[in-house]
Amino acid sequence: MDVISHGLWGGIAFGRKNRKNYIISFLIGLAPDAFSFGIFMVARMLGFSNVNFAGGHMDQGLVPQYVHILYNITHSLIVFAVIFCLVWFFRKKPYWLLGAWGLHILIDIPSHSFDFFPTPFLWPVSDFMVNGIGWGNPIIFFPNVAILIILYAIFWYKKRKDRLNAA
Repeated sequence: MDVISHGLWGGIAFGRKNRKNYIISFLIGLAPDAFSFGIFMVARMLGFSNVNFAGGHMDQGLVPQYVHILYNITHSLIVFAVIFCLVWFFRKKPYWLLGAWGLHILIDIPSHSFDFFPTPFLWPVSDFMVNGIGWGNPIIFFPNVAILIILYAIFWYKKRKDRLNAA
């Protein structure tokens, strides 16, 4: 899935309580890609990488190894579960906004193909991955956008209705 959609899904799924929770959930939804591809893109912009992607196509073989390692870590349900449980243990209660990270991984499993960064959701326990349909494919992309629009319209309608009823 595209990065912005991940943020939007995280926000609508876990951040509906208030603006602060929304922003945190949105950012946590973006985080797995930001901590892998984002670091690489910033390095490219700063001139630390001379990798050039002709026509916007990113050959996985040209992507530095650290991106693959960070991708494995940030896109693993195992890593997510361990961190979620550690945060729960130290806070003495679950931090549900982290669910946006887990949702990011779950959405990526069917929306990434073997052609480009399949989701290593069982890493480091297993190398098993699903050959999904790439998120740029219209069969994934357009329904994703449509569902997000519908969910946000419902959310904003209910918020507005609640404000009017409270007045």
